[in-house]
Amino acid sequence: MSIVSCQELSLAYGVHALLDRASMSLEPGERVGLIGRNGSGKSSLLRIIAGLEAPDAGELRRQQGLRLVYVAQEPQLQGFATVFDAVAEGVAEARTLRRRFEAHAPGEDLDALQTRIELLDGWNWEQRVQEVLQRLALDPAAAVAALSGGQQKRVALAQALAASPDVLLLDEPTNHLDLDAIQWLEQLLAGFRGSVLLISHDRAFLDAVVTRILELDRGVLRSYPGHYAAFEQRKARELADEALAQARADKLLAQEEEWIRRGVEARRTRSVGRVQRLQQLRSQRAQRREALGSVRLELDRGEASGRIVAELQGVSKAFGDRQVVRELSTIVLRGDKVGILGPNGAGKTTLLKLLLGELAPDRGSVRQGSRLQVAYFDQMRAALDLEATLADTISPGSEWIEIGGARKHVSAYLGDFLFPPSRARSPVKSLSGGERNRLLLARLFARPANVVVLDEPTNDLDMDTIELLEQLLQDFPGTVFLVSHDRRFLDNVVTSTLAWESPGCWREFEGGVEDWLVQRQRLAQAVGAGATGAPTSGPAPTPTPAAIPPAPRAAAPAGARRKLSYKEQRELEQLPARIEQLEQEQRELTQALADPALYREQPRQVAAMRARFDAIEQELGAALQRWQDLEDLGPAG
Repeated sequence: MSIVSCQELSLAYGVHALLDRASMSLEPGERVGLIGRNGSGKSSLLRIIAGLEAPDAGELRRQQGLRLVYVAQEPQLQGFATVFDAVAEGVAEARTLRRRFEAHAPGEDLDALQTRIELLDGWNWEQRVQEVLQRLALDPAAAVAALSGGQQKRVALAQALAASPDVLLLDEPTNHLDLDAIQWLEQLLAGFRGSVLLISHDRAFLDAVVTRILELDRGVLRSYPGHYAAFEQRKARELADEALAQARADKLLAQEEEWIRRGVEARRTRSVGRVQRLQQLRSQRAQRREALGSVRLELDRGEASGRIVAELQGVSKAFGDRQVVRELSTIVLRGDKVGILGPNGAGKTTLLKLLLGELAPDRGSVRQGSRLQVAYFDQMRAALDLEATLADTISPGSEWIEIGGARKHVSAYLGDFLFPPSRARSPVKSLSGGERNRLLLARLFARPANVVVLDEPTNDLDMDTIELLEQLLQDFPGTVFLVSHDRRFLDNVVTSTLAWESPGCWREFEGGVEDWLVQRQRLAQAVGAGATGAPTSGPAPTPTPAAIPPAPRAAAPAGARRKLSYKEQRELEQLPARIEQLEQEQRELTQALADPALYREQPRQVAAMRARFDAIEQELGAALQRWQDLEDLGPAG
């Protein structure tokens, strides 16, 4: 039985319909991901369900006594001095009722109060708040005003969990969270006993958390069982079918138009039935809600930079007692796509400034490449003047811009980023968060650059724009520095990763997040020191059997070591090649599974390929362990 249901909801701002007789339901224990284009009305729907906004028409039903908590995209925690105060707001009703019960005010119905307190589990609200604070690793005495965006999001989630709701409504919960916090949130939601309805554009997060996808497309809600990857496959088939149906309708309309023209010229008489049919076709075509346009991303590449973009040798940087970078050596070449990965506060921005020569190191040397033209995307959107118009933001004082040597009108260029001409003179402050990100991308791509720096570019972007941005960056011949906590985005773009491992220690890995996780795990197994070992004097090579020393073990008794047999020696010699073969097959599978065409053209092979990928992981682990065991067993025979 549904605990929340919406029937034929309608909501419009001006002539733009966000909800067009949209219907949905939420079942007990479900975790539903709500997706759709920026500005499609997702947040409005969530606010309607939360009771914070009213639809123009339609009906919202909620199960009687349902406890529902809404966590906004940008939590508002003003008015709370400490973290404890903010989290305790989640049990505000229980606190108030218990105080009234304990005060024994004249005329108070104590039996009714007691019943309500027990229903809210309000007798031990302090214990519940403390448990949530401990579970979320929050300092109850910390000042709310001093918290980062990610910490404030964590506090807002703690506030919601303390209320013990039946339904959690979450609007972009992963924004401002680092990778560790996102993985923590995945585990938390997977173990949550109630129902969850969340908005997110993080594809890996959706795959890990949700049991159903709800898509808001052109005012209509459509439901797809399973995680996001299953939705992608089914949606691709639907879009292909829709395009075919529209092409047939357009062809039929063209045929009827031609018949009318020939009939008028030849006979000057018309078939009333066919004319009516033509009018009906025209009306249907006019009423047919076309798919929204796609963002067209084109980057002005500027002139080529020198071969070396940045070279760091033994670079260290500290602020007071806080060591941010320690003894880092690395070389970034033209065309490299470098992901920078680390928790909030680790020093990712400082590392970027060192690489770009904007900050001098305390020790070591930084050599910058020649002819660098840097375009910078700031996650805080500091580059935007809220009072300026969209057109002036792109091309101040002129109606034309040049992209790759071609002249283009600023309204047409804004149209490539889904801004209609009517909005070219609108102020930036009128835009939503996702639209501001799109505008900043438009401004970024309008300037010649051979080095692009993107700091959390996917926040607030819809999935279509994210996928197009991925393609642009893959094809871009220049150098990219990318700071992001979107695992799928990083995996689809970067060629190497600079990952934070402990205060001041940054290690270089080949590939993206998944490659980093695998390599870190193998390195931990091989050296026995964990993934956050002592800092190195430079970038660590990709762990391979030839490069990783055997893990330290307790000293063996004198008689325990022996010469390897001929068979064991042959096995030891063949293992590195076997491991390399498995790693190569895994890389090929990773590349194939990242190609959207696979899911359209060969959907039946996806499950088998994923199963093989998992099997390779086990085979690799066994091969590495056997290699290590043989190395430890004794000298070669």
